[in-house]
Amino acid sequence: MKGFYPEKRLSKSSIGQRVAADLRMRIISKDLVNGTVLSENKLSEEYNVSRSPIREALRVLEREDLVQLNRMGAKVVGITERDIDEIYDVRLMMESFVFKHLLEEENNDELVTDLNKLLEMMKIAIKYKDADEFSFRDVEFHETIIKSINHRYLEILWSNIKPVMECLILLDMRHRMEENYDDFTRVIENHKLLIQSIQEKDRDLVEIAFCKNFNDVKKNSDGLWTNPESLKKANDYHHG
Repeated sequence: MKGFYPEKRLSKSSIGQRVAADLRMRIISKDLVNGTVLSENKLSEEYNVSRSPIREALRVLEREDLVQLNRMGAKVVGITERDIDEIYDVRLMMESFVFKHLLEEENNDELVTDLNKLLEMMKIAIKYKDADEFSFRDVEFHETIIKSINHRYLEILWSNIKPVMECLILLDMRHRMEENYDDFTRVIENHKLLIQSIQEKDRDLVEIAFCKNFNDVKKNSDGLWTNPESLKKANDYHHG
């Protein structure tokens, strides 16, 4: 396996899922540029696996609209800046819906406890400059919020966007760790605000927390998605 996606996260995954995770990162980071033709035979040789898991991986990526399948492989469709904006739009809509419900809950103590534990793990990841660990804890933080209201179809929607979202966050946080390490102080404070707004059920604070957590995401990633060199550095980060 090439190892573009953190190996430690794939220990319980099938071969097809491992290939899909690696190819997904290569596509989103533009290591595989739009229009690239992916041959089942060549991928089979490259990953040293049979064609069956390659087909499984390409079907997964087709459902995510990252490739278009053809007779003996696929063509890379990739992801645009507009696609990235729209993914964050969906996240914002989902979490806004969840927060509306949380403000009406009688008791959010268990959720607040879980989020504070994750926040401490995020701080430790920052201390040790582990961008990948921070990214996964960040995703888990937001996933914990989304799953807290036990809304089945919301969880299905989340699971559909999560794989691509995870790659975006990995690349963004690797880039940030290398280029703007001090910004993680702001990121932690923004997550604290989210927890505080849940704990205090303060609608005004929710608005402030959402503004700080979502409205500036694109701004703080500026230059990454259109800069091949920055993307390559972010993709190679975990090898160091």
